[in-house]
Amino acid sequence: MKVLVTGATGYIAGRLVPRLLAAGHDVRVLARDRARVQDRSWASRVETVEGDLLAPETLGPALAGVDAAYYLVHSMCGEKNFAEVDRRAARNFVAAGRGLRQVVYLGGLLPSAFHADSPDSEHLASRAETGRILAEGLPTTELRAGPIIGSGSASFEMVRYLTERLPAMIAPRWIANDVQPIAIRDVLAYLVGVLGREDAFGVIDVGSDPLAFREMMYVYADVRGLKRWITPVPVLAPKLAALWVGLVTPIPNCLAVPLVQGVVRPVVGDTSRARTLFPGIEPIPYRAAVELALNRTDRADVETRWSDALGRSRTVSMEDREGLVREVRSRLVDAPPQRVFATFSSLGGARGWLVWNWAWRFRGFLDQLVGGPGLRRGRRHPQQALPGDAIDFWRVEEAHAPNLLRLRAEMKVPGRAWLQWEARPEEGRTRLVQTAIFAPRGLPGALYWYGVYPVHAKIFSDLVRAIAEDAERRPPASAGERSG
Repeated sequence: MKVLVTGATGYIAGRLVPRLLAAGHDVRVLARDRARVQDRSWASRVETVEGDLLAPETLGPALAGVDAAYYLVHSMCGEKNFAEVDRRAARNFVAAGRGLRQVVYLGGLLPSAFHADSPDSEHLASRAETGRILAEGLPTTELRAGPIIGSGSASFEMVRYLTERLPAMIAPRWIANDVQPIAIRDVLAYLVGVLGREDAFGVIDVGSDPLAFREMMYVYADVRGLKRWITPVPVLAPKLAALWVGLVTPIPNCLAVPLVQGVVRPVVGDTSRARTLFPGIEPIPYRAAVELALNRTDRADVETRWSDALGRSRTVSMEDREGLVREVRSRLVDAPPQRVFATFSSLGGARGWLVWNWAWRFRGFLDQLVGGPGLRRGRRHPQQALPGDAIDFWRVEEAHAPNLLRLRAEMKVPGRAWLQWEARPEEGRTRLVQTAIFAPRGLPGALYWYGVYPVHAKIFSDLVRAIAEDAERRPPASAGERSG
């Protein structure tokens, strides 16, 4: 079939596209910015159309000649009136999609006693309303799922960070409510399986065996070999709980609120229709889904992440995901990659770090006091940086001239840390990308990172600026440009 996938840069769509291609379908993707799709592994095998569901005039080209479409868009972050935005988007899509043979929409499971006007149901109500608008105007299959468990998923990250960072917690009583999680691989199997099935029109609840949200955390802890204590208290404050989730985990409040709303009441679907229509799909148990997600994360084999569709490219960003905190800064440099690489690959040792050298020396002194290497190791060569080389309290992990240098910290910190630079050609100049990465070990690691971040932010900001200025001043010969 000729298939359109909306939300191409999102968590679900980014994994669905290669599976549709593997099933032999002709795929077109809709994205607001073509550049955000071009680096995907499947980009060369799909047709990309720029468009926006809130700009009706852009939807005609996207839907022209299409047999079926996946509607995988929500406006929960960045929009105060998200319900109205989703309502407009769905109506625009229906108006432009006349003639579609099928629309596939992924919604959420609803509590048995669901009331759309309840104050703790606004996000659930919006998702349900989107499904209703689509079904009233187009032949629609609405899959409804509970917490989706997979490497990089918001639900998995919420459980993971809460469990990893809090050895003991006092939690609202609703953590004893049953919910129905489902592995990302099973969600994708259903999404591919319903395509072209007229008998699958309507609502289909999907999920594995139900369990309490508290048990989700206990199972995760058991898989990780952690001891955790969770005590429920007789209070019901979902908004307060969502703020706490936003504080302890990398999940922003705009996503924490709907995640919490999904568990404040028992949410167990009737999966009998799914079993009848798809006897070959047997959802794996929650524990197996956790093990798979952890294995993928440990191998850095994460296809998509919950944050992929959030925000637009910036010159400075910090994100906390899959157990890694990343602080990214970038600048356009009026110099070729060779000169930029030559600058950042010669940092440390006798030359120092261009800015805040007294602070680097003081950090090295503190490291020596607790048994670390400090800055006393210097560097093997004043300019060369080869994998395995020591540079002060760093170790060169990867070096690919003239584009990449990654250093791994060997200083004493409650976690693991890296500092990485990239030199990417961009319109006759070079995009310098500096990334500080930290994998905190438990709550002490998180407190360490966020405690020193105000200082790090200033040092890293000045450092990326100094590298850019040094590269622009550097003579061509010293960067090896004359030798190619």
